[in-house]
This record gives sequence, C-alpha cells and structure tokens, in this order.
Amino acid sequence: MRHGKKFNHLGRQTAHRKAMLANMACSLIEHKRINTTVAKAKALRVYAEPLITKSKEDTTHNRRVVFSYLRNKYAVTELFKEVSVKVADRPGGYLRIIKLGNRQGDNAPMAMVELVDYNTTYNPNSKKKKKTTRRGKSKSTEAKVETTVEEKEDN
Repeated sequence: MRHGKKFNHLGRQTAHRKAMLANMACSLIEHKRINTTVAKAKALRVYAEPLITKSKEDTTHNRRVVFSYLRNKYAVTELFKEVSVKVADRPGGYLRIIKLGNRQGDNAPMAMVELVDYNTTYNPNSKKKKKTTRRGKSKSTEAKVETTVEEKEDN
C-alpha cells in the first residue's frame, strides 16, 4: 500500500536523497541545463521551484533558507543575483523537462531539465539579433563614394 507516500523516494535513504537533490539543484543553477532520468527530473522540479520562488525576494532570511537546502554558497549567490532577475515576472513554472529517450546501458528514460528563461530556442519573447548579410555595398557607402568621385572631378 502507498499510504502517506507523498513524493518519490527514488529508492534512496533520506540523507542520500536530500544530498542528491541539492547537488542536482546546484548543477542546474550553475549550468542552466542538466540531463538526468525522468523520475529524478520530476523530483528535482518539486525541490528546486520553491527555492527559485524564494530567490525573487532577496532577504537575509530567504538566503539562509535557500542555503540550508542547497549548502553551496556559490549556487545561492548565482540564484539570487542572476536567475532571480530573469524569472522576476514569471508566476511559476521555472523548469522545463524535455524527454530524451532511453539510456543506452540500462534503458532508463532520460530527460533534460532546464531553466525556462535561459533557453532562447523556446522563448519567443527573448531578444534575437537580426542576422546581417554581406551582400553588395550598403547605400550609405555608395553615396559617399559618389560624392568623393564628384569632388575629384570638379578639381
């Protein structure tokens, strides 16, 4: 029976599970994208999204609460300085899970977990630079060349 089983225990003892999720969350914050199994990705989303929500309000208390979960001061700094700025206007849903297929060795279903606001492919609102081409001369350089030729002819 599954009475009182509110979350996936991932086949690990409590201390191992908490350490694993903290390490995965730190890697996600540092690299913005990680590959893992689907079950761990879903567990990571439940673990990391409340921490990202806490990072929106930069107070000493929130930093200490997040540090008690992550236990990595560099990840906490990155979260409060850079990630929270990008997700400030988002009401939730900071992580995206994309299924990748099965792993070669043991056929485990794999997934990519990424921070939504750091993927420019899926974000239509992100600013893209317009690609410039190098075909022909631009209008302004042609006008400059014509004026210099005319001035030389006058002299």
